[in-house]
Amino acid sequence: MSLALVTTSHSPLLEYAKPPIEVAAAVTEAIAQARSFVENYQPTLVVSFGPDHYNGFFYDLMPPFCIGYEAIGVGDYGTPAGQLTVATDVAEQLARWVATHDLDVAISRRMELDHGGIQALDLLLGGIDKVPTIPIFVNSVAEPFVPMRRVRRLGEVIGEFLTTEPSLAKERVLLVGSGGLSHDPPVPRWATATEQQRALLLDGRHPTPEARQRREQGTMAVAREFAAGTATIKDLNPTWDRAVMEIFTSGDLALADAMTPDQMAADAGNSSHEIRTWLAAFSALSAAGPYAVNSTFYRPIKEYIAGFGIITARQA
Repeated sequence: MSLALVTTSHSPLLEYAKPPIEVAAAVTEAIAQARSFVENYQPTLVVSFGPDHYNGFFYDLMPPFCIGYEAIGVGDYGTPAGQLTVATDVAEQLARWVATHDLDVAISRRMELDHGGIQALDLLLGGIDKVPTIPIFVNSVAEPFVPMRRVRRLGEVIGEFLTTEPSLAKERVLLVGSGGLSHDPPVPRWATATEQQRALLLDGRHPTPEARQRREQGTMAVAREFAAGTATIKDLNPTWDRAVMEIFTSGDLALADAMTPDQMAADAGNSSHEIRTWLAAFSALSAAGPYAVNSTFYRPIKEYIAGFGIITARQA
């Protein structure tokens, strides 16, 4: 069994916004480099940690973590819709393993994934049905949030399963963490939401095409304002982003334990919590021992409302 990793920012605006030509070219090249890394590794199994933006998980029942036994893409922002190829038998084994290692994790036999869980798979693998995948939801938007040490422990336990389960001995496992870094997109928060927004946060499943389009166009409008310097959302924080990436490249993942939700939001925006997906993925990789970082990329890109970073790594 071998392990490799790609952690990457995502942005629903990737195909819609127009950053400066040189910035767009740099992102395109970085994504191509990550995809080449994956192609050269030739994974036979993918374990993907991703968030959701009130498209698949809602406040009617919001778990901190969920392992998908089956999953579909909802198709927001032009991302692929339809069935993922899920390694269901392995996902069931994994859930049992996690449950017996003192972690309470929900399961879903019909997980619905938005761009937070789908975009990275599509960009890295060329589709959502190419390689058997275990999708793992990590709540990164809906308060309250579990401590970062709990996220790190989740990753460690999953990594222990991957490295000790005899039936996986010949697998080449790719760990994917999708989310972050600093960003503060116009995702409503329950405490300040209107009644209409609270209805969405409570159970906004399966909106009409018109409703989805209105929501997406609203985000695009905020992105244009943000790039123009007129939006009221929190600014990107490149210093914070680079410090967080340094934690992951250093291998000393326990440093993330000191990060608290309130301080993360204050420093880097309400969606900076998505680095939880990176922490889970890196913690799973670290369960196999030391790892070597192959490449890093970072740009603060207002047109994407994202501190946009990518790291590739393999077990040493």
